[in-house]
Amino acid sequence: MKDLLSIVSHFELKGTVEEIKPLGAGLINDTYKVKTQEQDAPDYVLQRINHSIFQNVEMLQRNIGAVTDHIRKKLEAAGEQDIERKVLHFLPTAEGKTFWFDGESYWRVMVFIPNAKTYETVNPEYSYYAGKAFGRFQAMLADIPDHLGETIPDFHNMEFRLKQLRDAVAENRAGRVDQVRPYLDEIEKRADEMCKAERLYREGKLPKRVCHCDTKVNNMMFDEDGTVLCVIDLDTVMPSFIFSDYGDFLRTGANTAAEDEKDLDKVNFNPEIFKAFTRGYLESAREFLQPIEIENLPYAVALFPYMQCVRFLADYINGDTYYKIMYPEHNLVRTKAQFKLLQSVEEHRPMMEEFIAACME
Repeated sequence: MKDLLSIVSHFELKGTVEEIKPLGAGLINDTYKVKTQEQDAPDYVLQRINHSIFQNVEMLQRNIGAVTDHIRKKLEAAGEQDIERKVLHFLPTAEGKTFWFDGESYWRVMVFIPNAKTYETVNPEYSYYAGKAFGRFQAMLADIPDHLGETIPDFHNMEFRLKQLRDAVAENRAGRVDQVRPYLDEIEKRADEMCKAERLYREGKLPKRVCHCDTKVNNMMFDEDGTVLCVIDLDTVMPSFIFSDYGDFLRTGANTAAEDEKDLDKVNFNPEIFKAFTRGYLESAREFLQPIEIENLPYAVALFPYMQCVRFLADYINGDTYYKIMYPEHNLVRTKAQFKLLQSVEEHRPMMEEFIAACME
């Protein structure tokens, strides 16, 4: 705790620190709750930023600052109450930055939101809340004047992900290409269609927006009465196509099985989760979405299992150098499960198109 106290001392906290203890089980950053002694002082959240993933911390924090400032102004203009619990607030250091470098690691501190919680549950009710919250998040940022940087370059760039796969095939480092040839053929069969977002963008037909790029139910804070307070985990907020937030939620949320399910009969696309999330999303986002974005929402639902299938397969061919594996065939099992999900999504396309059209009436 002594070292953490030293780190916290570089930020402009109110109150006296009573204790610092681990908070949550995040996969990316190390997170701690900082409890203060005084009744009128807030508690805080201390985080060590994963510098191996987010290599430009200055840009990362600048992005987050621009987004939270813009949302705060929108909430104030709308006369919202309890704003401090509806937007994240990062503390400055004495130098005026929202992060501190201790010589090895980068740290940041934000105000802890009291009487709030997150949920892991993915059911139609919470999927509707998620759709509404992430659609509103995009809507509030549709007119942000700041230019945000890419905290993870080419994160959701399908052309880039296919290039990674093709490079892996050409190198065939682990000698596994012949074993997975049928999956490579299926991927290439769909490659042109799946890269259409990048093509439409180059043609000036599809805009990039400020997107969250990590849309999960547990990336929202809920009030005690069940209403959504705010969207959290803003590290991946950056310019992207709206498909990133819409399609990526449904890749995990609407999958009836785990990402690495071996029994492919269990892997299917859940239309009820799709309908709930889409209803909520369009309620919030339809005011700023262009027709080309709306008509390509079913494409977005297919894009993300396809992209993840490509990424798992590339890693398998490379000899499992990126994703953690529990057994030698783990990435191949993941590939097969994502491909089965993709096939199920493709079967549901007419239903999706019909439902989206009905939502827009």
